[in-house]
Amino acid sequence: ASGARRGVRYMANGLKVYYLPLREMAPLGVAFPTFGLAWLPLFRHVVLREGVTVVHGHQATSCLAQEALLMARALGLRTVYTDHSLFGFADLGSVLINKVLRFTLSDVDACVCVSHTCRENLLQRARTVPPDRCTVVPNAIDPARFRPPTEEERRQRDERGRLVVVVISRLVYRKGADLLAEVIPDVCARHPEVDFLVGGDGPKRELLETTVARHGLE
Repeated sequence: ASGARRGVRYMANGLKVYYLPLREMAPLGVAFPTFGLAWLPLFRHVVLREGVTVVHGHQATSCLAQEALLMARALGLRTVYTDHSLFGFADLGSVLINKVLRFTLSDVDACVCVSHTCRENLLQRARTVPPDRCTVVPNAIDPARFRPPTEEERRQRDERGRLVVVVISRLVYRKGADLLAEVIPDVCARHPEVDFLVGGDGPKRELLETTVARHGLE
């Protein structure tokens, strides 16, 4: 469910959104884990009503996605899982998530990762996934929005003599904020003409601010 919404919402291009009456864990806005017991009848009803043949689950920390994969396999449907974040192996949250993935992905038909690094990370965390079932599909971009600089833009950049690296992200471990904090001082030391512009917020913001202050990169 989403707020007071219930039932089916009809969107553009024939898209349907089903709002299931599941209790949310506020303020996270995610479903409370029930191992599928609370909404298996609803899931089965949607699958039969829409003639679903493939179920796609996204995000390792989504209870809804992991339970849907399990129920889909129990109903004989094909399953695909997409992973786009990097998790560790030592902190408590990562240990728990990795154990869940080893169970839920043990017989998934295919896994999709957004990079080769993400693929290697997933294969190490969810050891039950055969490598031949894990494929890399990079995030899509609109090439029309990216173009080489014009001669005038290149001339202006050369006059300024600065190269700006822009990072827009949630400042969390899974997004590589720790790696960014290590890379910035090294890059700036080797290439004084490089500036970093970081946009975002999260628990690793303090780490980045401390790194900037320690190395005098304000």
